[in-house]
Amino acid sequence: MRAQLLDAPGRPLRAGAVAEPVAGPGQVLVRVRACGVCRTDLHLRDGELSAGHLPLILGHQIVGIVEGGDGEPGARVGIPWLGWTCGECRYCRGGRENLCERARFTGRDIDGGYAELAVAGAAYAFPLPDGLGDRDAAPLLCAGLIGHRALRLAGDAASVGLYGFGASAHLVCQVAVHEGRRVFAFTRAAQAQALARSLGAEWAGDPSQPPPEPLDAALIFAPAGALVPLALRAVAPGGTVVCAGIHMSDIPGFPYADLWEERVLRSVANLTRADAHEFLALAPRAGLRTTVTPYPLDGAERALDDLRAGRLTGAAVLEI
Repeated sequence: MRAQLLDAPGRPLRAGAVAEPVAGPGQVLVRVRACGVCRTDLHLRDGELSAGHLPLILGHQIVGIVEGGDGEPGARVGIPWLGWTCGECRYCRGGRENLCERARFTGRDIDGGYAELAVAGAAYAFPLPDGLGDRDAAPLLCAGLIGHRALRLAGDAASVGLYGFGASAHLVCQVAVHEGRRVFAFTRAAQAQALARSLGAEWAGDPSQPPPEPLDAALIFAPAGALVPLALRAVAPGGTVVCAGIHMSDIPGFPYADLWEERVLRSVANLTRADAHEFLALAPRAGLRTTVTPYPLDGAERALDDLRAGRLTGAAVLEI
């Protein structure tokens, strides 16, 4: 099959022909129709995160059709970042499998969706809503899921600031508006500010600007540690700042006064299968629509470069 291969961190992806994967017990073989391009893929490609093996097939926002294994042939499923958990550690037993001590992740430990075929655990492949096409459904599987989890960790915040307005933020913005929350978008790009307003944000501006009023919560999607003190200063006493990325540059020092008055600073780690079921059921009710830039499979390196350079509005998706 055709695939895009990461041979070493920092090197461009290589087009190659590799053996077709074979589904083992408890797995499904999926013919990939679309795969979202995530910033985590970029962190792996650039060596900011360690690959589980090399060469590696990236991609963990997979939409495909079941062709074999322990699944219903012809079913359309989505395969996200969480690829396997042990079920035995204290986190799995406590309903927090996103923190599993032995977890394996699609596109890092398990070859992912930058290819024509992929294998996944049947328990980690999810039925997808019928209302969205393949390329529109792909961003739900990480950008949407992580945004959803980040919003849940913000509690019942009535006003939410979104720092960075890319794949995740443009989806969580719609969920927040659907839930009756007020949204404030922080992004430098004029096109992203316009997208935020079109999706229901009542204010959009540069991250260096304070919001028009103190916020109840702030979600940081851009991998820039310098945004953390800015977000803490933007939230009201008792407010929560959630760092939603798997990797972030170092957070600069800030005075204790920025954290004082019971402000909370926390991170999001991965997702649970319960998150996936909950969010994929919510997506059609909230009327989510994705803003997507499509690329062919052999355009994967170009998509990652566009993501790195900030040339994308919304999400990038490989159509295979």
